[in-house]
Amino acid sequence: MPPRKKPRSASGGGTRLGGENPSAHLTSFLHYLEVECGMSQNTLRAYRSDLQQFFAWYQTTNTSRLADIDLDLLTGYLRHLNDRQLAPTTVARQLVALKMFFRYLMLENILLQNVVELLSSPKLWQYLPKVLSPDNVDRLLAAPTSEADRYPLRDRALLALLYATGCRASEVADLTLADVHLQENFARCVGKGNKERIVSLNPVAVSALENYLEHERPLLDQSRESDWLFISRGGGGLSRITVWRLVKRYAARIGSADKVSPHTLRHSFATHLLAGGADIRAVQELLGHSSISTTQIYTQVEHSRLKAVHRRCHPRG
Repeated sequence: MPPRKKPRSASGGGTRLGGENPSAHLTSFLHYLEVECGMSQNTLRAYRSDLQQFFAWYQTTNTSRLADIDLDLLTGYLRHLNDRQLAPTTVARQLVALKMFFRYLMLENILLQNVVELLSSPKLWQYLPKVLSPDNVDRLLAAPTSEADRYPLRDRALLALLYATGCRASEVADLTLADVHLQENFARCVGKGNKERIVSLNPVAVSALENYLEHERPLLDQSRESDWLFISRGGGGLSRITVWRLVKRYAARIGSADKVSPHTLRHSFATHLLAGGADIRAVQELLGHSSISTTQIYTQVEHSRLKAVHRRCHPRG
């Protein structure tokens, strides 16, 4: 943890302790997350958006000082989020952003106490991530075709890699040629917080990548100057948004556009591993989760599937 800075002076040109509007500290907070905590640009954008929503609501409360923010006011904000019928995961993410922001204000001696820590997260166990069956995964991986798509080999390799590794869309978009080792069946990816991990490549992914690298990628990168694994027609790397759009395109082709995103393949990867008997600690490491509690939600998914099988197949189900 970085050393604490000296408290701001209450006089002589300094800012009165806890007297500012909270939005005045957003830029310095985001800079702290980037420089001191090593958070990714995607995370910074999410924190900025979540906090700007809080600041907009805060302006309607006629509260003028940071020090006047109390538990009643913050509970009112949670009610506001629930009234918008946001998903429990979205509300929880907003709360995490607030907690991080107020911890930063404490670290900087802008506030002397942090009432946000008294708030509890909404129950997330009611939310179970959507997963594809193995058969539907096969249909999705086979969806890109030479008749309908401009770069079917690239897109097939992209889908196969997402499912084989459980990587996030941003992690796959950031892969370079040097990160992928087809002979040894693994790839090196960098996840949240710049944490590096090794992910395995199954035979389907290896075959799809070999076909793409041999037959299609040279046509996309005729100058041979791009280091990115997955590239566009101009030779530039695919963005996270482009990866999302490609997955959505092929999900629509198999009739699952409203259910499937890159994260669905990540969920399916984890759930299928656990269903096959994988140890939850191994799955945690493969996904790059810092906490086992994040991985445990997939045990809930598998338990839910088993109950559905029991209801369908048991004579007294």
